[in-house]
Amino acid sequence: MNYEKIFKAALNQLHEEGRYRVFIDILRTKGSFPNAHCFAGHNGPKPVTVWCSNDYLGMGQNPAVVEAMEQALHEVGAGSVGTRNIGGNTHYHVQLEAELASLHAKEGALLFTSGYVSNEAALSTLGKLLPGCVIFSDELNHASMIAGIKNSGCEKRVFRHNDLEHLEQLLMEADAGAPKLIAFESVYSMDGDIAPIAAICDLADKYGALTYLDEVHAVGMYGEHGGGISERDGIADRLTIVEGTLGKAFGVMGGYIAASRAIIDCIRSYAPGFIFTTSLSPVLVAGALASVRHLKVSSAERDAQQAAAATLKKKFAAARLPVMPSVTHIVPLLVGCPIEAKRISDILLAEYGLYVQPINFPTVPRGTERLRFTPGPHHTSEMMDELTTALVEIWDRLEMKLAA
Repeated sequence: MNYEKIFKAALNQLHEEGRYRVFIDILRTKGSFPNAHCFAGHNGPKPVTVWCSNDYLGMGQNPAVVEAMEQALHEVGAGSVGTRNIGGNTHYHVQLEAELASLHAKEGALLFTSGYVSNEAALSTLGKLLPGCVIFSDELNHASMIAGIKNSGCEKRVFRHNDLEHLEQLLMEADAGAPKLIAFESVYSMDGDIAPIAAICDLADKYGALTYLDEVHAVGMYGEHGGGISERDGIADRLTIVEGTLGKAFGVMGGYIAASRAIIDCIRSYAPGFIFTTSLSPVLVAGALASVRHLKVSSAERDAQQAAAATLKKKFAAARLPVMPSVTHIVPLLVGCPIEAKRISDILLAEYGLYVQPINFPTVPRGTERLRFTPGPHHTSEMMDELTTALVEIWDRLEMKLAA
């Protein structure tokens, strides 16, 4: 059998569909985010402006975060040297879990190496601990949640995105005596819309279901202390489990869940994705700890980011660019074709020094391919004007339709 032929055919299919992913060779410039340098296709590094980072608040560049990481590096060294059970349960881990539990008004929290791992490990383990459990999943849930639900071995019922009537119909049809869990997100990052969290909690109460809320695109961003949409809306106490990330608004790396002491202990004790993996480096944990503590008391970054997002949406709309509706910090620009989305991205980078990645299937449905902009507190009005002007020129060059 010609294995190489099979692999090359799979790659050729991605190229033909315009879905082959190219990773940019880039280095951010410490202290001047969103400025960076691109190394691909140039004689030496070329200055670029980053428009698609998930470091929404620039906390990866925050002096307090960088200082905390430098201090931890010099005090304890680089790696965690093992699993949490064997050698990686540093005091930094204990402190950060306490801060995260407090952030979400829960009894405990548990750190993972990424948001993907936290979703997969927690959901798969919960399903296995609840015999006969039925998991109700929003159709736009992240791939990590889908993987966790699949690996749980549970019966899965998918409800239409944010459709409360459909969710209730599925809950009514399920065995009244079976354990139930509703898994959904607060901010859906490709469209920038928000789940009706309180109403979903009402249905959970009515039908005896647990709730699992993914807040990865909302933690640090919303609420008085950065606890997410559930904190902003005053309903964190109604949720069974809140899952979040340290790699987006908090600017570092890692994932976590927050829940009751019993649930946290069960996941800690049963989840292979937690038990058998090297824990986060104490350097990373120290940085995340500093970031969480900073955003608990500072709203300046959140306010500036929200203002930037609102401004960019207005500039795109005024220029008749096809900006998609969004009630959050996400600013998606509809293209509708993977090849064109990649072409626009390439032109922006090569000719204008503006970096934004195309978003294609399977991340979004076919025909809704887009450019996803995440303006932050350090993107200036002048930067937004430059971006808008470049996009209008490219739209005209490629003879693409502007919005009505």
